[in-house]
Amino acid sequence: MSKVYTTDHSASVIQTHGWRTLANSAAYVIPYIRPDLQILDVGCGPGSITVDLAKQAPQGHVIGIEYVPDPLEGARNLAVSEGVSNVSFQIGDIHNIPFPDSTFDLVHAHQVLQHIEDPVRAFQEMRRVVKKGGIVAVRESASLTWYPESEGIAAWKELSEHMGRAKGGTPHPGRMIHVWAYVSGFPREKIKKSTGSWCFSNQQEREYWGGSMEQRARSSGFAKTAIEEGFTSQEVLDKIATGWRAFVEDEDAWFGLLHGEVLCWK
Repeated sequence: MSKVYTTDHSASVIQTHGWRTLANSAAYVIPYIRPDLQILDVGCGPGSITVDLAKQAPQGHVIGIEYVPDPLEGARNLAVSEGVSNVSFQIGDIHNIPFPDSTFDLVHAHQVLQHIEDPVRAFQEMRRVVKKGGIVAVRESASLTWYPESEGIAAWKELSEHMGRAKGGTPHPGRMIHVWAYVSGFPREKIKKSTGSWCFSNQQEREYWGGSMEQRARSSGFAKTAIEEGFTSQEVLDKIATGWRAFVEDEDAWFGLLHGEVLCWK
């Protein structure tokens, strides 16, 4: 499968991914986690959600897979620092998951399907490796909003969505992931739909979100790809970075994301 991810695993990207926890990014899954589950976390990144899953299943085991090795050493270090031993990390492609049929009780993916070229195949693979009666859990962003109006943030949204589509991805598909699940083989009556959200408004939250987005516009795989592949100019990237810095410094600024979530029973 060709690479459609529009950024890399630079420090600014890992910062945003590492903020994600089971509580703030996958709370809809928590009621279904038993202590002895075998769990697969697809697109685990720096492992922050993966390690939390392992804490919730102390008699089970969690495997995190990522399509490149870049963030995996950091994920292993996080597990060690948290004293979590029932977790492991390895390279794996969601289009061809490297495990036998019916291996896991729970398969989880967070903000992954928007970055790949064949989401239905991904659902088919996750369905294949989950056990009968097991759950595939997927969460994807659906829509964004912010205050105040910002030409820089609007330019960021336009550029990131244009790049995502041009590279073969599907930006913010949370509104339609239940349809992908159905097409992949899950009966409609075994798909539970819900929504979740993020909100960044206080100083710490604005610095985390806006500061990391500013750095992505200044120096990351996103900025490099945008320039080298002709998606935008340095002038536009500078405007984006300036817009995010203004967001960080504005006490009234607010940024929200709505996510679509599905739990799919095999």
